Amino acid sequence: MDSAREMRHLPSITDILRSVLEGQRLGENAAAALFHSSDFLTIGAAAAEIRKRFHPAGHVTYVIDRNINYTNICVSGCTFCAFYRSPGMSDAYVLSRRELAQKIKETVELGGTQILLQGGLHPDLRLQFYCDMLRFIKREFKIHIHGFSPPEIVHFARLNAMPVSDVISRLHRAGLDTIPGGGAEILTERVRCEISPNKCSAREWLDVMRVAHDAGMRTTATMMFAHKEAYEDRIEHLARVRELQDSTHGFTAFIPWTFQPLNTQIGGMPAGGVEYLKTLAISRLFLDNVPNIQASWVTQGSKIAQLALRFGANDLGSTMIEENVVRAAGARFRMSLSEMRDIIEDAGFVPRQRDCYYNLIENPRTGRP
Repeated sequence: MDSAREMRHLPSITDILRSVLEGQRLGENAAAALFHSSDFLTIGAAAAEIRKRFHPAGHVTYVIDRNINYTNICVSGCTFCAFYRSPGMSDAYVLSRRELAQKIKETVELGGTQILLQGGLHPDLRLQFYCDMLRFIKREFKIHIHGFSPPEIVHFARLNAMPVSDVISRLHRAGLDTIPGGGAEILTERVRCEISPNKCSAREWLDVMRVAHDAGMRTTATMMFAHKEAYEDRIEHLARVRELQDSTHGFTAFIPWTFQPLNTQIGGMPAGGVEYLKTLAISRLFLDNVPNIQASWVTQGSKIAQLALRFGANDLGSTMIEENVVRAAGARFRMSLSEMRDIIEDAGFVPRQRDCYYNLIENPRTGRP
């Protein structure tokens, strides 16, 4: 909606938020009005109220885990990525079993309960490699494996000439527990064709999640925004996630995060805190069937992440013992477990460790919540 005439026909912010707080589902036109509004504080206050209804106990959760990139070799060539390496480059790698085991051992010793296992679209590794890797991890460690985003699974299916359902079934039997929502970027074909033309389509991303949900697996969903998309693209993304969730109820959480431009082909300036907080708040209002909204401290830093807890977020995600992909694109934020707990308490909430299913757990090392 670019013209002043169209803007005049958008419903008022007050009426929209009143309707949502009274239990009405946020429509796409109403969401457009919120995105075009400069009153992000009022939008945030409404999102905070919806968050309270989802989580009345006042907990803010986090998970202790490590992002392990088993390879950086990728043939996708996404213009927003600064992490991938082409086959044959001097710094391209595939982790050995010894390196993988050392990373997981360190994670467990630090109280970690899961690993996020992701890599690039490697042109040569077949499905057996990934199944063997999963079996190795489960044989050596008692740890939850949250791994292989939809683009990876679609790539495995193509490379092995197998249906996606068979790929997911074999990975699940080998030890894959849940699937992360990475690779979603923006779920519109126009944007994907511009920023990641060699990656799976929006339809394929959603199909992977549908198949996983139908198989009884839980997943997350993400949105990387503030690059080549318009507000209407963000709304379509949210609508497609909500529509699938209506059908399967398989998404545990939604994680919106801002594009990091440093060292990427797209370039530009990163989005600021206001744009991030407004988008996160609208996500909380729109996704009335997704129970958890995660703040992205790794792209926004601890102060904005703390504010996000008053804009609809109820989870701070991972302590990220290790993270490589976003860091390669210029993000330099770090947060210790003690700092994470402190900012949660300072925001007026109770910090609680969780597992990948958002069950509250005690820290196995400290015995405290």
